[in-house]
Amino acid sequence: MNTKEILSRYAAGQRDFRNLNLMAVNFRNVNLSGINLSGANLTKANLTKANLRDANLTDAILTGATLTDTNFTQANLTNANLSGTNLDEAMLRQTYLKGAILPEKTPTPISSLNSPPA
Repeated sequence: MNTKEILSRYAAGQRDFRNLNLMAVNFRNVNLSGINLSGANLTKANLTKANLRDANLTDAILTGATLTDTNFTQANLTNANLSGTNLDEAMLRQTYLKGAILPEKTPTPISSLNSPPA
C-alpha cells in the first residue's frame, strides 16, 4: 500500500493499518490522529509535523525516522523501536512508552511520560 492509498483510506474513515511495510514513507504535515499502525515498519519514515495523537504504534519500528515536531500526545508506543531517532522536538505528552527502545539521546524526564493511555 502506498502513501496516497493510505491517506485516501484514512480520509474515508479507515484507521486500521496494522503490520504494513512503510519504510521511508513521507507523512510530513499529515493528520493521522487515532490511526492504528501497530507492528508497522516505519524505518526512516518522515513524520515531521505529523499528528499522531491517540495513535497506536505498539511494536512499530521507527528506527531512523524523522520525528521533528511530531505530535505523539496520548499515543501508545509500547515496545516500539525508536532507536536512531531524535525525540527532542517531538510532542510526547501522556505518551505510553513501556518497553519502547528509546534513542541514546533521550529528553529528560522521559520517565514522566510513561503513564498508561487513558
